[in-house]
Amino acid sequence: MGENKESQVLKVAFYPWFALGHLTSFLRLANKLAERGHQVSYFLPKNTQLKLASQNHFPDHLTFIPITVPSVDGLPPGAETTNDVSLSGAHLIMAAMDMTRDTIDAHLALLKPDFVFYDFAYWMPQLARKHGIKSVHYITGLIARYTLAISRITGAYPPDLSSPIFQMRAHEMKVMEHISEKPFAPGGVTLPEMFRISFEECDAVGVKTCKEMEGIYCEFAEKTLDKPVLLAGPVVPKLPSSKLDDYVDAWLSTFGSGTVIFCALGSECILEQNQFQDILLGLELTGKPFLAALKPPKNCKSLESGLPEGFSERVRGRGMIHGGWVQQQLILQHPSVGCFITHCGVGSLSEAMVSQCQVVLMPQAVDQFMNARQMSLELKIGVEVESTETDGFFTREALCKAVSLVMDEQSEVAREVKANHAKWRDFILTEGLEDSYISSFIQSLQHLLQMN
Repeated sequence: MGENKESQVLKVAFYPWFALGHLTSFLRLANKLAERGHQVSYFLPKNTQLKLASQNHFPDHLTFIPITVPSVDGLPPGAETTNDVSLSGAHLIMAAMDMTRDTIDAHLALLKPDFVFYDFAYWMPQLARKHGIKSVHYITGLIARYTLAISRITGAYPPDLSSPIFQMRAHEMKVMEHISEKPFAPGGVTLPEMFRISFEECDAVGVKTCKEMEGIYCEFAEKTLDKPVLLAGPVVPKLPSSKLDDYVDAWLSTFGSGTVIFCALGSECILEQNQFQDILLGLELTGKPFLAALKPPKNCKSLESGLPEGFSERVRGRGMIHGGWVQQQLILQHPSVGCFITHCGVGSLSEAMVSQCQVVLMPQAVDQFMNARQMSLELKIGVEVESTETDGFFTREALCKAVSLVMDEQSEVAREVKANHAKWRDFILTEGLEDSYISSFIQSLQHLLQMN
């Protein structure tokens, strides 16, 4: 047909880890490809499809393929994603994903895509080769946090390994060791072993990042893994077409511009009751209005039963506690919201980067520790809440201090992080930047397709 290689329509399949943050991040890239007219098939858990339906912006080119999550001993009935289990139950979700291998095999044989993107399904490269498909391990966030894993795989170490973003605290090392040693996939396969197999056997690595932000880490990964590292750019989250709920909008609008603290720790974070209470007491201590989106703490059936004594009365009128899903992107864009306390999940950080809010970093899980260091020590767009060295707990005073540092207009720290945040936000939102990255990403895929 004489078609230009760069205009060749690609057929791409996506199979992300069954965690909402990964599902939504993969979906953002899927939308970018579908927008360019490429044919995208997106595998996802059957009942989770309803939660993501509104985020399929190009249904003519992006097809959801629901996958029934098999039952696994110990997995609660109806559980499909890590949001449905405790942190200790994540390996059960992995076991269920492993049991979908034959189903994915059958779909790939029928669809015959050019590429399949995946992350935790470490067996995907082998499956893809069987059908003559190129496999891409897609990293949903900043690549720096994978640098140590790549170092262990290759035996090569980056020149800036002494950077403070790689310095783990005592409690973080314990968490890392526990996760690294514990079998995560059937057959006793650990998480480091999964990533070793995946990185060694995939045809390319894709990353949601920019060379301007992480060039040194991207070059290190490409050189040491000896395979293409394709940069998708910032993949900016598109604002929902829906409006902010009237009652939330009305409540926020009663406060002045940039005065409200918004605290959200993600859909999977369930705190111990003492930590839950210390966060709320820390918010109270700031003296500022706040909206906290937190799940009920462990061993508490409701938010109310976990609240500090007398708390509701003391913060009445200036504090709102919400226990369910919230419209985070829309809340962050509300003019009254001036500070965002985040757990440093990759999706939340993406939304924080393009907001006008000051950022307070309060990591809760293993990958989030390094995200927080990179944001606070390297990009310097926020302040991390100080935690105790031994157990990683945050005190109410430490939370209040971090908020005060970024919200006090007379603070030198506040001026620095605000300026850096504005610099990176303006860069990410530079007209044409994202289009340029996506175009280059697609051209790299088309070039990879021509290679044997």
